[in-house]
Amino acid sequence: MSSQGYAIELYFDPSLENQVLKTWNVFARRQISTNLINNESRPHITLFSTSFIDSTKLEPILKSFSSKQEPISLSFSSIGSFSNNNNALFLSPIPSLSLLQLQVQLCEVVKKEGFEIGEEYRVDSWVPFCPVAIDVPKSRISEGFLVLRDLKLPVNGYAMDIGLVEFSPVREVFSFGLGNNFES
Repeated sequence: MSSQGYAIELYFDPSLENQVLKTWNVFARRQISTNLINNESRPHITLFSTSFIDSTKLEPILKSFSSKQEPISLSFSSIGSFSNNNNALFLSPIPSLSLLQLQVQLCEVVKKEGFEIGEEYRVDSWVPFCPVAIDVPKSRISEGFLVLRDLKLPVNGYAMDIGLVEFSPVREVFSFGLGNNFES
């Protein structure tokens, strides 16, 4: 069954995006996990997610919000997993002040528009992460960690764009560059 929902995601510069995609490809080649590639997702950090959003109402808000932000320096320095039902493996960025502030400000803007902020996106509980494998079979988790240990950490780059996606499957509704980076 496909769950329906929306997420506001932070996208990376091309070099960082490629490093994450390489990791996704290793997981796919080893048949540990192909979900992210099959879903046509883009490497990202989820800033906010909800089951329903009026994207036409959100578009001008996100456009204005993005234009006031600067690209954010990211350093993925550790690896981790969530042991909930979707057995995700991820890269964890150092939670810099600029990253945390961006997420808090975004949630404030979204909340002003009447959208409910779920527990996991509240100030004290949000965990920034970039998924590299989801729905990993329990028996392959340790192998997944070995793949991630081969990465030369930290993996550094920049958060360049904010986008809204609909899932699943993943479909980008729109995205905007941070600051004056209007190429998206």
